[in-house]
Amino acid sequence: MGGHGIGLHASRSRGVGVEFAQYRPYEQGDEPRRIDWKLYARSDRLFVREAERESPLRIWVLLDTSASMAQADEARPAWTRLDAARELALCVVEIALAQGDACGLLLCPAPGAAPVEPAAGPRQRGRLRHALQAVSAAGAWPERAERAPEWARIARGDLVIALGDWFDVAAVDAVERLASTGREVIALQVLTVEEREFPFRDGRRFVDPETGEAVLGDGPALRRDYLARFDAALRMLDARLEGAGIRHARHVLDAAPDAVLRRLFDTRVAGA
Repeated sequence: MGGHGIGLHASRSRGVGVEFAQYRPYEQGDEPRRIDWKLYARSDRLFVREAERESPLRIWVLLDTSASMAQADEARPAWTRLDAARELALCVVEIALAQGDACGLLLCPAPGAAPVEPAAGPRQRGRLRHALQAVSAAGAWPERAERAPEWARIARGDLVIALGDWFDVAAVDAVERLASTGREVIALQVLTVEEREFPFRDGRRFVDPETGEAVLGDGPALRRDYLARFDAALRMLDARLEGAGIRHARHVLDAAPDAVLRRLFDTRVAGA
């Protein structure tokens, strides 16, 4: 997938390339072969053709490390939402670095964890893998003022690939704000199998890992209403992300990572 993914993009700079971008007046030093002689014949003025050229991106992997990311399914308790998100993040890193893009890492929340600034090359791969392996899930999504100093590192035109469960309104607000201020954002939502299917057949005490709020209920009695509400919540999330121009996809813990990555990054699939 490396030859068909996130590295295939046009830069925001102009120069010699394949895709035509614009004309501009001829300047001394421009190569004569770039002059559009047909346009000269019509206008009696010299113009050169500029094209978009492919160049490296600055990519930020934004990983939600709040307490809810520690959730796992009873059938596979050792495979958490954070484990799956980490695996997806490592895949993104490999795709980006293989194509010469600069890739960095931001954790949110990130008490004591410094961002890994975007860079390319084998040493950056090692830095990112080490940082991702050290990640643990704790705390709640921070308020806007708390994350402002770190998020200011994300420049206009950077690509942000954000991974999380996206159940926190503040988290969705944050990626919407990034998208509205000139950053390209791609959102990957990671869900457990139990969230998707609600298979519980007994009485349960459901606890919010970030607030401690608990709800008692009977699994079979709750299932129908839960599934309807969960589907409505996902549709509402999709609508918000699409309204913000954020490309997004959903990954469930029982799925292989390549499926969701192909939907997002493989031009052969996206164009099918």
